[in-house]
Amino acid sequence: MPVEPGTHVQGYVKAGLPSADASGPVAAVHHGGDLSEANRLFPDAPKPWIDLSTGISPYPYPLPPFDSEVWTRLPEGSEIDSLRQAAASAYGAEPAQIVPATGTQPLMAALAASVPPAEAAILSPTYQEHARLCMQAGHGVLPFGEWDNLSDAARLVIVVNPNNPTGSLTSRERLLQVADEMERRGGLLVVDEAFMDSVAGAAQFSLAETVEGRRIAVLRSFGKFYGLAGLRLGFAVAGEALANRLTSRLGPWPVSGPAIAVGREALANVHWQNEQRRRLAKAQERLDALLAKSAYRPAGESPLFRTIHDGRADALFQRLGQNGIWVRRFEQDPNMLRLGLPASEIAWERLAESLRR
Repeated sequence: MPVEPGTHVQGYVKAGLPSADASGPVAAVHHGGDLSEANRLFPDAPKPWIDLSTGISPYPYPLPPFDSEVWTRLPEGSEIDSLRQAAASAYGAEPAQIVPATGTQPLMAALAASVPPAEAAILSPTYQEHARLCMQAGHGVLPFGEWDNLSDAARLVIVVNPNNPTGSLTSRERLLQVADEMERRGGLLVVDEAFMDSVAGAAQFSLAETVEGRRIAVLRSFGKFYGLAGLRLGFAVAGEALANRLTSRLGPWPVSGPAIAVGREALANVHWQNEQRRRLAKAQERLDALLAKSAYRPAGESPLFRTIHDGRADALFQRLGQNGIWVRRFEQDPNMLRLGLPASEIAWERLAESLRR
């Protein structure tokens, strides 16, 4: 079910978000890609698993050849600067506004800690790690489902855009209004654009070009669109002052040599990026057609995953699991499933057969 708008939860969060008691640690969050859980629930399923639970592109960027020194020495500042330059060009920002890290997780933790403990409002339902990190930083968490219910007490607002798992997009105009409100309150708007690279017309939705002089931080994930989640690379885009504070907090070697080598090449390869968007759009159309044949109505603005809301969702989850296909379900909404894209023709055929049964 959708979160109850405007519900204040001190020390824990409703709607399936992480929980903790007043003195204990924040509970761990379940994620897609957990094949150990798949094996536990469906021990007799055919192998290998077809993992459609993550929203990571099945078409990875081809790894360039590495010089051995990428592995044997620490990255130099000039190399990290070259990665910043590539990311700035890709995201429409300035190099001084770019903060690289081992994924966006440490960046979100640093951003939550940059705001004095108060109330964090999170557009929900959404990616659950953001609530957990806010709670670890001492914030109360206020999940809200409608913009009219954004709490007057919030000093930190977090929006995943496009949202995960619903796939919905929030307009740039709405987000800039929220940023203006955060300016009045002395707060911060964090927009997680993890799936933005895959969205058609992304430039009209992204805030990466608007951060200077505003209380905005944008998170960009590398691993999802480029299909290299194991590389662990992500970026914050923020005004220069905030970017400098984040950089200082992360220390001198925020990313690995291999991540720099792959990242700066892939981020500069506009031809590959355009071809990737075409591949993903074509695969999304194929997945939508398969789901529609079984009378499911897929939704979402990112082609990396499709979300269905249907009273048959649990039965579909069971059927797919028994056939060795792992998809993402959500405890807070038993009628919702998220499906990523198959990686091979065999996987497509197995999915089509399972949907027909």
